[in-house]
Amino acid sequence: MPTSIPSAVNTPQDQSALPIAAASTSAARPEHVVDGKIMIVDHEPVNVLVAKKHLQAAGYSNFETTVDTANALQSIIAAGPDVLLLDVNMPNANGIDILRELRNRPEFRHLPVLILTANDDASVKLSCLELGATDFLIKPVDPMELAPRVRNALQNKSYQDQLQHHTEDLEETIQQRTADLERSRREVIYCLARAAELRDNDTGNHVIRVGRFAGLIAGQLGLPDWYVEDIELAAQLHDVGKIAVPDAILLKPGRLMPSEFAVIQTHVKLGHQIIKPHTINDGSSRRRSTYEECPIERDSGSLMRLAASITQTHHEKFDGSGYPLGLAGEDIPLEGRITAVADVYDALASERPYKKPMPREKCFSILRESRGTHFDPNVLDAFFAALPEILKVQAEYRDHYQNEAPPESTNAPESTSE
Repeated sequence: MPTSIPSAVNTPQDQSALPIAAASTSAARPEHVVDGKIMIVDHEPVNVLVAKKHLQAAGYSNFETTVDTANALQSIIAAGPDVLLLDVNMPNANGIDILRELRNRPEFRHLPVLILTANDDASVKLSCLELGATDFLIKPVDPMELAPRVRNALQNKSYQDQLQHHTEDLEETIQQRTADLERSRREVIYCLARAAELRDNDTGNHVIRVGRFAGLIAGQLGLPDWYVEDIELAAQLHDVGKIAVPDAILLKPGRLMPSEFAVIQTHVKLGHQIIKPHTINDGSSRRRSTYEECPIERDSGSLMRLAASITQTHHEKFDGSGYPLGLAGEDIPLEGRITAVADVYDALASERPYKKPMPREKCFSILRESRGTHFDPNVLDAFFAALPEILKVQAEYRDHYQNEAPPESTNAPESTSE
């Protein structure tokens, strides 16, 4: 005959085996029973059964139990309870250690844990409470007290879960709205860039290529991903100031007079005013790049600051002979130095209705000859390091009147330091 589990009666020999008080058949059922999974961890099977009986009498039915204290932590993790009833002094495991490990796991930081123990040492209670125990009950536990405490813990867990789900929904909504706004902003920026380019009898692909080239160069320089993404778009606005240049000069088929070329040069200042109209247009305001101002992460205005900087500084030269500010070396913002290389290469290598593309090797030669004078040597090295990808972009976004690529080799020059 199998040994039956002793009933919960108050006899002297049962008191040591049953530190949880006997259940009262007349215990009142709470008006509201909160749904949730209750897990009981105790090395004494009879303690588990008695605690479960008390809570069943209060209306609870979803239980996970274990007396395998050596594997208690794994059982708790697998069960994912809504409230945990945990003993402290157990063989092969310590309830305090289990509680500490649970609190180190993000998914269990807010799990209600009720400590049920016969150990009334104040230091044990303090240790449990400092680790985030929800409640601390000394055995034998009054069943009239146990059920309300479990109910309160489940209510708090339910509120916490609702708040967490609401927070996650809000975050998802915000992320979606932010992505929609970012997508719309980028589409508007591209339309503005394309509109400016089409005024110059171009197809609009020039601005795409320059943006892609700039992103590839920035990537080779090891700049953050956000900066690579932003400069790829911002560089497309490099010539947006053409919108404000008179047609008679912008579309003139012949050679420009010095006075007309001076008007063309104003497109950099005009572009800066279009994108960032409230910025004082002086040299000191443009001597730091957007990346240097915000090296860790971007903010809501970093893209337009980057574009404004590019429009004003992409015609500066490394030796100080460029325009409009005459900046030199690293006083030229990095985005300006990057876009200068991208813009000049595309202008040299691309076909226009009024000119044929320059052979690639000739383009490379011109870039190398301008190393340290027109172009930042480090940026130029990054350009050549990214050359295979740059040539792919060039082929993908070929202008509609450009039927085939120039016949020269697509290999990068052996040296870019000449």
